[in-house]
Amino acid sequence: MTTYKSVWDALEDDPIKRENLKLRSHLMIEINAKIDKTRQTQKALAQTLETTQPRVSALRQGKINDFRLDMLVDYAVRLGLHVSLEVAA
Repeated sequence: MTTYKSVWDALEDDPIKRENLKLRSHLMIEINAKIDKTRQTQKALAQTLETTQPRVSALRQGKINDFRLDMLVDYAVRLGLHVSLEVAA
């Protein structure tokens, strides 16, 4: 039986796509945790994030393929989160 470090390692063979999915997944988790603390409605969140309520709904549902990495960075910053990137060889 093969074991994997993450679900993305099991699901995605392309290393570039795999790393992108890992980054987006991590950002979505942190964004949703921050949203949980704000207790705002989706309509209010849409205004905060400068997007639409259906996009907030997709974010809350974890629809990872609906969001680019740069968009998630924008959302994180609008929620007051600091985003940094570590690159390792």
